[in-house]
Amino acid sequence: MRLVGFAISGALIAYGLVTLVFFALERFRQDRAKLASGRFARLSRTSRRTRLLLLAGLAGGVVVWALTGWVLALVGVPLAVVGLPTLLSTSEARSQIMRLEAMAEWTRSLSGVLTVGLGLEHALAATLRSAPEAIAPELNRLVARLQSRWRTEDALRAFADELDDATGDLIAANLILGARRRGAGLAAVLTSLAESVEADVRARRQVEADRAKPRATARWVTIISVAVLGVLTFSGDYVTPYATPLGQVILAVLLAAYVALLIRLRAMATGKPPPRFLATGVRP
Repeated sequence: MRLVGFAISGALIAYGLVTLVFFALERFRQDRAKLASGRFARLSRTSRRTRLLLLAGLAGGVVVWALTGWVLALVGVPLAVVGLPTLLSTSEARSQIMRLEAMAEWTRSLSGVLTVGLGLEHALAATLRSAPEAIAPELNRLVARLQSRWRTEDALRAFADELDDATGDLIAANLILGARRRGAGLAAVLTSLAESVEADVRARRQVEADRAKPRATARWVTIISVAVLGVLTFSGDYVTPYATPLGQVILAVLLAAYVALLIRLRAMATGKPPPRFLATGVRP
């Protein structure tokens, strides 16, 4: 019973510490977004997958702590279970490429609709039927604003803010110019723009293929390191010195340094997105 009580207390402490870390990271991201854009960022909700990983990590941390006596496991295991998949994944880069492809596809579709003689607002509404899934919510809100009698330029600026991408700014800027001048030639401009975006997508795919090699290396090195550490933890006396308070501190420093290297590697492989140039005129 005593061991069960200790396990429950350790799980509650670990959950509190992990929640505190997540809150601090989210607050830092929110403050940084406020300084960069002059607005408060929305507090994103934790996904169901993240909550399940956190619960699994807490359970694993309690088990490791009960078997080895390592207090560090109560915090380290949940953070590793939740954080390592994010650090070693490539979903963000794929999502950006998919959004670029969707923008190019939609721009070409809008160009084709404009050639039949529809006005810009009616053409935007007509593209909803074949809107790419990656940017469909933003397009739905754009058309809803136009139908609510927003000024076309204000609706397009809000659309660019929601896309939050330099390519989206370029598309929106051309549409704003077309809305101002109401002249011929917008369809040809959008066709050229779609070709330019498609070339950008091809270039980004090639870059991501080159970046996949060091990412795969880092992934396998991390998996092997975690496996070796797990085997040594439950067998032999090699890691016995780490069970002491000083050993726990040293182990925490070593693990933190390794995670910092992974974060640095991810930052180097991700690169900085092109800066936006369209001024924020209307808040969504």
